[in-house]
Amino acid sequence: MMTYKTAYKTAIFFLATLFVAVHPAAAYVGPGAGLSLLGALWGLLLAVAAALGFIILWPLRRMRQRARARVNDPMDDLSQNRK
Repeated sequence: MMTYKTAYKTAIFFLATLFVAVHPAAAYVGPGAGLSLLGALWGLLLAVAAALGFIILWPLRRMRQRARARVNDPMDDLSQNRK
């Protein structure tokens, strides 16, 4: 039966050996792939920013619409004149 310390040491040794033994990749990323990656990243960031903006601004727009409706309600003026 392997104890926690022994398993931890074995995992650390295995990962260290793996990182030392790995050769660097000699891959070339052309300008087309790089621009595609940047375009996808910008699209994702803008989509998240737009979603957060709509979530934050929606209650403010709703409060402003209710305030305008209260000011522009003709029935409200009639009910105040009767009192």
